Amino acid sequence: MTPERFRTQIAALTAQIKDQALDGKLDAWLNATHGAGSATYETLKASCEAGVRDGWLCNREGGGIRYGRIFRPADDLHGFSVDVVDMRDIAGPHHVHPNGEIDLVMPLDGDATFDGRNAGWVVMPAGSAHRPTVAQGRALVLYLLPGGAIEFTPSR
Repeated sequence: MTPERFRTQIAALTAQIKDQALDGKLDAWLNATHGAGSATYETLKASCEAGVRDGWLCNREGGGIRYGRIFRPADDLHGFSVDVVDMRDIAGPHHVHPNGEIDLVMPLDGDATFDGRNAGWVVMPAGSAHRPTVAQGRALVLYLLPGGAIEFTPSR
């Protein structure tokens, strides 16, 4: 696995969602079409695991969270940026999603959840905010951010 091959995988997915509203309908579609156990899910999870193992994903660390933006928004990614985080039983920094956020939750051990959700996709609409929390184990979480927009808020 290489960053270039990973980018191609992400571009194939973002081509399918580029004109969709970030809402419950997209959440349901992603989980039905590309959810846990699907070929897309398994491929992306294997790619993220390889990227972490090989050091080109989650190559920064802060506050007990490994993270990294692997791709800035680009035309071939249909305007999405791509970040991946590696978290174990921890809450991350509070932030707002000005344009929304699409997350792929990939538990690595235990029954890890992300904001209370199991393996699969989580879609958050524009203007939503949270303190991303992984509980009950370790998970990788892939973030797709329209326009790369994220606003971290003061500590809470």
